[in-house]
Amino acid sequence: MIRDLVNAALSEDWGRLGDITSAAVIDTNATARGIIRAREAGVLAGIGFAKTAFALADEHLLAEIQLGDGENLAAGTQVMTITGPAIALLGAERVALNFLGHMSGIATQTAQLSALVAHTRARICDTRKTTPGLRAVEKYAVRAGGGVNHRFGLDDAILIKDNHIAVAGGVTAAISRAQAKVGHMMRIEVEVDTLDQLDEALAAGADIVLLDNMPPEMLKEAVARIDGRAVSEASGRVDAATVEAIAEAGVDYISVGRITHSAPCLDLGLDIEFI
Repeated sequence: MIRDLVNAALSEDWGRLGDITSAAVIDTNATARGIIRAREAGVLAGIGFAKTAFALADEHLLAEIQLGDGENLAAGTQVMTITGPAIALLGAERVALNFLGHMSGIATQTAQLSALVAHTRARICDTRKTTPGLRAVEKYAVRAGGGVNHRFGLDDAILIKDNHIAVAGGVTAAISRAQAKVGHMMRIEVEVDTLDQLDEALAAGADIVLLDNMPPEMLKEAVARIDGRAVSEASGRVDAATVEAIAEAGVDYISVGRITHSAPCLDLGLDIEFI
């Protein structure tokens, strides 16, 4: 999968003729050493994608990895050294850095939120709010940042949301239909936004309850009512300012869309040394 994604990104960048700038100004036989460094603090993710970009650009490019995914970066930290044909090195530079920056940004934001709730039982998890075609990549970056994954797709688990409830005719009806359709290995999660809906979901036998957009005091009451009968997950408008209070309500998981759809790119750069 990594090779396919990186190949597609290289093809997109090279177009019909490849890196015409490098080909025009650099001697064909020139070699160079490239050093990738972090320009700001964060958590590394995507190092395998970067290495693959250089390997696919030219088999004579030698990439040496200094740090692995999930490791903390300080500004100036060196993460990879690439040596070999200069034109190929420059031709793969942007693709390698795009993967590194995007994935490290997700890992960094996940780690920041996880640190804020480390004193609680809550774990930070992602959602399906991902870049089309890059879901597995972005969810991997969440794990590199210390988070956990929610479902990868619609076929992973039953998640009954508000629109399902509206069409099915209520919480109990939706859960009962799901229980009749799926096997014993499939868990059923139900989204609720009121305590009455929560009580109904618990009575109907939901395995997981998604407590949507509940303020901290309501979350505390919800956790008390659940009392271990189901896994609790909170969601809705979660950020650095709100996540701690949500976690302290006692929920098991906090799902956060912004760690994949809005994480800023971590600044990493490649410096060239001609040899």
